[in-house]
Amino acid sequence: MKTQAKSIGLIMLFSLVLLGGCGQKGPLYLPDGEEQKNAQQR
Repeated sequence: MKTQAKSIGLIMLFSLVLLGGCGQKGPLYLPDGEEQKNAQQR
């Protein structure tokens, strides 16, 4: 019974972590100083 509860808990935690990334927008890197200056001028 305990192992089943642990399994369900791990599956739920894993699902929340995966779903936490949904909806994140923007570049997947930190912009360099040059690109950051261009973005501020717009």
